Amino acid sequence: MASRTVAKDIITLRGSAAIVSEFFGYAANSILYNRGVYPEESFVKVKKYGLPMLLTQDEGVKSFIANLNAQLSEWLESGKLQRVVLVIMSKPTNEVLERWNFSIETDSEVVEKGVSREKSDKEIMREIQAIMRQIASSITYLPCLDEPCVFDVLAYTDKDVAVPFTWIESDPKLIANPQMIHKVDTLVSYKNDEWDEQ
Repeated sequence: MASRTVAKDIITLRGSAAIVSEFFGYAANSILYNRGVYPEESFVKVKKYGLPMLLTQDEGVKSFIANLNAQLSEWLESGKLQRVVLVIMSKPTNEVLERWNFSIETDSEVVEKGVSREKSDKEIMREIQAIMRQIASSITYLPCLDEPCVFDVLAYTDKDVAVPFTWIESDPKLIANPQMIHKVDTLVSYKNDEWDEQ
């Protein structure tokens, strides 16, 4: 009788933080590309998580996301990060058009006691692929953004976390008249002008 073994990797807090922060960088790039925040030609195709992904080549955005990922990783390792929100705003008016919410669930036993968890690479990849597909499918329901846009990232941390000097305290950048599309670990809200006409 043949037996099959599944290779398991030990997931440490540091390893998990690196995976989550890296994933957020790819998710942000995917949203920025698919929502047309930056020109299509400023992205290149790469393969990651078994999926074709697009990464910006804009040096300013690359630097912003790299610095963001480093800070997110630090907060994740300390178990202090609760949520990350990518906000898309109108460039001329700063009106919030979309909020992409990524909820963070931290295993307190891992943070407090240093316990490791086992999870196969295949299982991690499937989970990330599922979230990336949720992002892609959510985009198909959203109205086109027909004005120049910019983005920002909000990080919701525990109250005792000091704000790094490269970050600033911000308002929650809420949407007037939000329409909720999906809520499965990620939540997409967008501004719908059609409701204003009634």
